[in-house]
Amino acid sequence: MPRYTPEQLARRNASVWTTVQAILAPIQFVMFLAGLTVTYLYQYGIGIENFAWVTFFVALKTFMLILIFVTGGFFEQEVFGKFAFAPEFFWEDFGSSIAMVVHIAYFVLFFMGANETVLIWTALGAYLSYLINAAQFVVRLLLEKRHERKLKAGEAI
Repeated sequence: MPRYTPEQLARRNASVWTTVQAILAPIQFVMFLAGLTVTYLYQYGIGIENFAWVTFFVALKTFMLILIFVTGGFFEQEVFGKFAFAPEFFWEDFGSSIAMVVHIAYFVLFFMGANETVLIWTALGAYLSYLINAAQFVVRLLLEKRHERKLKAGEAI
């Protein structure tokens, strides 16, 4: 099922928010890898001895997640006329919301004084929720690119 009508596709291709998302998404992925690595290294006592690094990277990742959600909202507003949960992006936005809840839960637990084991598992859950959500976007992007190629081939005929 294609996500964009030809008019929406033209708005998507002309939108500055498309470029912003294309820049932020790989940065967010790098922060995910860095945070996951730091968490792993800390958990197994390999070179990182200060738990503050785990929290620092969860904070960076949470900031990026919120930033990409907000700029994605501007994208959806421009292309689909709705800031969030446009029908064409409902499941991706739903996945992003779950990822945000899990990331923010880390800080709720942190300020409630949860022990490091709970926080590490919450950080890993946050990273997993992001990874699942990122996979949603990648699959949809690949499907849409395939649809876009078919549209172009049909116009050329």
